[in-house]
Amino acid sequence: MSLDSMTESVDKAVSGFFEPIAGWLGDIVFYSVPVGGTEIPLIVAWLVVAGLVFSTWFGLVQIRKFRLAVDVVRGKYDEKGSAGEVNHFQALTAAVSGTVGLGNIAGVAVAVTIGGPGATFWMILCGLLGMATKFVEVTLGVKYREVHADGTVSGGPMHYLPKGLADRFGKNGKTLGKVLAVLASFMILFFGLFGGNLFQVNQSYAQLVSVAGGEDGPLGSSAGALFFGILVAALVGIVLLGGIRSIANVTSKLVPAMAGIYIAACLVVILVNVTAVPDALVTIVEGAFNPEGVAGGVLGALIIGFKRAAFSNEAGLGSAPIAHSAVKTKHPASEGLVALLEPFIDTVIICTMTALTIVIANPASWAEARTDESIGGVTITSDAFGTVLPWFPYILTIAVLLFAISTVLTWGYYCLKAWTHLFGRSKASELTFKVLYTLFAVAGSLLTLQTLIDMADAILFMLAVINIIGLYLLAPVVKRELNSFLEFVRARKAGETGDADEDQEPVKTTV
Repeated sequence: MSLDSMTESVDKAVSGFFEPIAGWLGDIVFYSVPVGGTEIPLIVAWLVVAGLVFSTWFGLVQIRKFRLAVDVVRGKYDEKGSAGEVNHFQALTAAVSGTVGLGNIAGVAVAVTIGGPGATFWMILCGLLGMATKFVEVTLGVKYREVHADGTVSGGPMHYLPKGLADRFGKNGKTLGKVLAVLASFMILFFGLFGGNLFQVNQSYAQLVSVAGGEDGPLGSSAGALFFGILVAALVGIVLLGGIRSIANVTSKLVPAMAGIYIAACLVVILVNVTAVPDALVTIVEGAFNPEGVAGGVLGALIIGFKRAAFSNEAGLGSAPIAHSAVKTKHPASEGLVALLEPFIDTVIICTMTALTIVIANPASWAEARTDESIGGVTITSDAFGTVLPWFPYILTIAVLLFAISTVLTWGYYCLKAWTHLFGRSKASELTFKVLYTLFAVAGSLLTLQTLIDMADAILFMLAVINIIGLYLLAPVVKRELNSFLEFVRARKAGETGDADEDQEPVKTTV
């Protein structure tokens, strides 16, 4: 039996078994209600409302403390002797690498196709609201992290839900928190293997094949797919063995590089068509409030924009706190402020640049996609760049590969922390996971397993329900941590030597 027929058989067998389960789960998690001529997924409303509540609760912290967040990333408020594994910049790039990906390239194109140019406006607004949610969950991630005897750090919802709920509600909170921690670990692990690993490798391989001669090209065969999968798996395995320090060292170089390449290409298209920029901005704003030909009118554009932003920046899903928890700091809220930059980079900058490029370039495929659903989002984005840069598909391929590899690395770390929470931190346990994760990377170039990927999406967004309930209950803790850090900042500016730190609760250390 050939490799092609084997993989096709596996795909069909898996799809046949899991399709009913994935469909049932997706119907529940992404349940939509009709509103004003369109449908709104309740999970998206749940995420957006959380951003609105936390923005209000913390007095628009994402705007008022934006400059302070940048200063923290720059290392202005670093302290010697802080527990942790990576600095603020490395923690930020590691987390950003998990959110910036194909959604920023293909997903945005789908948003402005279905929701019209006006979806961009609502996408930006949702990104701004998500900044507050990221601030809350990451502050809790650092507050309740565990620093192990070997200096490594574990954090995330599997830690702050049980510890935080126990702190606030005693024995009952502790019991509930432990159950939620197991569920959170499972959800992160399942999504990471299929959505954060297999899907990323699969899509990056597809883009590489498309610019290398298609199925008749050197990489179009099963052998080419296997070679690509093994190459990616080897790279991921080597970096993953080094832990968060190794991942952070790679992502701190990859993320600025891939973002720089992509944004530079966007700027080229925009600058070549600079006279069209004012009209494009007007189109986006008018489309947000008076869209034409968009299902659901204004509400339709709003929902599409919110949906794309929520799916892109992952604010409220509980994944980013895992990476941020490894930061070197004595003040949890300092990293919370750093984390609020994440949705700004992912959604407000990169997603908006993609949307603006498409609206300005106005490629033929964008209009065709409104009547032909087979035209993929990445094709529209690629064609938009192609109007000015005919060779851009090759650059886009590099960007996609960088996006994919960085996402696979970051989700590998997320999954490792979920795995060790479920199965222990022994060397054998960790090695077992790393071997499993690298094998999934190989499978990604051979298999699609779309049904399992759809199921993984639903499971990850189930985590948002659990996580955000915890964030609401633990918001007073975040308020205290923010006040503590702001007091430290004032003391630092006044030239004091750290008296504000003496009351800081030490991070729990475990074996």
